[in-house]
Amino acid sequence: MKHVQKGFTLIELMIVVAIIGILAAVALPAYQDYTVRAKMSEVMLAASAMRTTVAESFQTLGQMPQDSSIGPVSQGSNYVSSVTYGYTDPTHGTITANSTVPNATGTIELKGLGDTTTGVVKWTCGSPDIAGKYLPSSCK
Repeated sequence: MKHVQKGFTLIELMIVVAIIGILAAVALPAYQDYTVRAKMSEVMLAASAMRTTVAESFQTLGQMPQDSSIGPVSQGSNYVSSVTYGYTDPTHGTITANSTVPNATGTIELKGLGDTTTGVVKWTCGSPDIAGKYLPSSCK
């Protein structure tokens, strides 16, 4: 009479636990980066509110607005300490959003270049002090 094995051996269970441990070790840091990037998208949204104001002003005036003509942007986010605008010259301006996101504190800069013939402002995004892996995809 043959004896049929029921259940798993200890070795098989240990292999399954080891595989789950390896997967968790890889997935956890990736998930943490994902949550930081999600919070950084709020910083980008706060800067985008001012981007619309600056672009409309450029289309109306034919040049970038002066610093004093752009009022403060109110943001309802725990991850943005301030959003400011800086005039460079008639066709260049910079919007700076200050991030308070843990692991990604610093600034996001939206640099606008206005085309006086079309009235369109082209925006480029970047950060001098936040790691690229935390920036929204539009800033890479």
